Amino acid sequence: MEKYVVLVVGRGKLAAELLGGLSGQSIVRVLPWTERENGGSGPSMVVHAGSGRELEDVAGFCAKKGSPLLELSTAGGRLPASPAFPIVLCPNVNMQMLSFMAMVKQAAGYFKGQDIRITESHQAAKSTKPGTAIHLAGSLGVPEDSIRSIRDPKVQKALGIPDEFLDRHAYHEVLIKSGEVEIRLETRVLGKSAYASGLDCLIEIIARNPLSAGVHDVVDLVMRDATHHRADFA
Repeated sequence: MEKYVVLVVGRGKLAAELLGGLSGQSIVRVLPWTERENGGSGPSMVVHAGSGRELEDVAGFCAKKGSPLLELSTAGGRLPASPAFPIVLCPNVNMQMLSFMAMVKQAAGYFKGQDIRITESHQAAKSTKPGTAIHLAGSLGVPEDSIRSIRDPKVQKALGIPDEFLDRHAYHEVLIKSGEVEIRLETRVLGKSAYASGLDCLIEIIARNPLSAGVHDVVDLVMRDATHHRADFA
């Protein structure tokens, strides 16, 4: 199994949590992007959790080294459409949420043509696109511009978000209606989620199954890995 030096790009809370929290068995060490020259000549992987200002340099580095890039930001539209290295689009890296997103993607065909509405809520400071909600919408065939986004603390309290988590939460609701029948699926992440441990798992999945050049969906990787595990125990 491959082992990587992981380079974390970004200056926000998520990047700081990853720099301090990544420790999986497929990781040799973790460095900030600014210290990439200290990564040595061995295999490396880049995790982008920044605003996008470094993406051009990141793409050049990954192309030169053949390093996988895990794109955790919604700034990924600035990346090459046909890269010469693997790019994994990660709207979420919490494993429980990824399992939920995989479940929705696998079941989407059963609800084709029904009335489907998606609502998301995050802290008021969030200014980036809601990546998880956009992925759910894509899986279910819902237009991205129809996603309902909530940033009003009063409305968030009505959704069941406790006061102490108004400044750090992620809520998603998928409502599926057909006639007089409603199915409502809700996810609620409060406070600091298990992003570092989730990313540890993703890096291990990639280490076990090296990726070809091109753009990959993290949910597909999780689904494929789960299938392999079921086959191993069959």
